[in-house]
Amino acid sequence: MIESIRQLSPCFWARLAGALYLLSIVTGLTGALVGSGHESLADAANLTGIVCYIAVTLILYGIFKPVNKILSLLAALFSLMGCVLLPLTQMHLATLPINPMVCFGVYCLLIGYLIIRSEFMPRVVGVLMALTGLGWLTFISKPLADHTSRYVMALGLLGEGSLTLWLLAMGVNTERWREQAMRPVAHP
Repeated sequence: MIESIRQLSPCFWARLAGALYLLSIVTGLTGALVGSGHESLADAANLTGIVCYIAVTLILYGIFKPVNKILSLLAALFSLMGCVLLPLTQMHLATLPINPMVCFGVYCLLIGYLIIRSEFMPRVVGVLMALTGLGWLTFISKPLADHTSRYVMALGLLGEGSLTLWLLAMGVNTERWREQAMRPVAHP
């Protein structure tokens, strides 16, 4: 059974990542909109979104590994770190010296770079993801994040939304993905 899972096409995995990404966005927005008065529902929505984002992270690691294994792994580690830290802050279980969105900023920057370097996805999606990453990095400074959050959220929706829609609608160019996967390991 594990071997049959491994043999699924990269386009299948990309579309699955797109579906899970969409679910993550929808549940995250639901958690944010439900807010106070319905903390249990908001927490459940946020946790569902995080679980979906973890799955997206792992799938995208596999998809972008042929582009650059080290950067794909580094991106996944930053995303997973953000996925661990975000619920801790959302549920007020820990006070952190850094906003978890910074982890997602690094993740989006790296994924954007990997998309740009890939031969199986459009570069414009990579540029939008890199811009999204720069936006999330504004959360390094609370005053800056407070001042720009409305714009950063819109940029985040544009960048991550475009990647989500591309993955859902088009997946990846399987032939080009396989060609890139057959080449020797690339370095940054």
